[in-house]
Amino acid sequence: MYWNIAQQLAHHTVNGCNINVGDMYASGTISGPTPDSYGSMLELSWKGTKPLTLKEGGERKFLADHDTVIMKGFAQKEGIRVGFGEVSSELLPAKE
Repeated sequence: MYWNIAQQLAHHTVNGCNINVGDMYASGTISGPTPDSYGSMLELSWKGTKPLTLKEGGERKFLADHDTVIMKGFAQKEGIRVGFGEVSSELLPAKE
């Protein structure tokens, strides 16, 4: 990754992004070259040109207000596994 998390946070705040306690913050994706290794909605929907089919029906090209994002993950090598528990957050509409 080019910037560490502190640099990314500083970049957001100096450009006017309001960061509050409890905000979900992801550092970006490290994706692979094939569709099964893409890591963001932008990649998964191919810049919005290939909608994703949702399990409960419907389609999405991008995240929408009131969607809930759930992140969880782990890495494993030589029998050692490290990871984090599930974190989720609802995307609220922008203030008018």
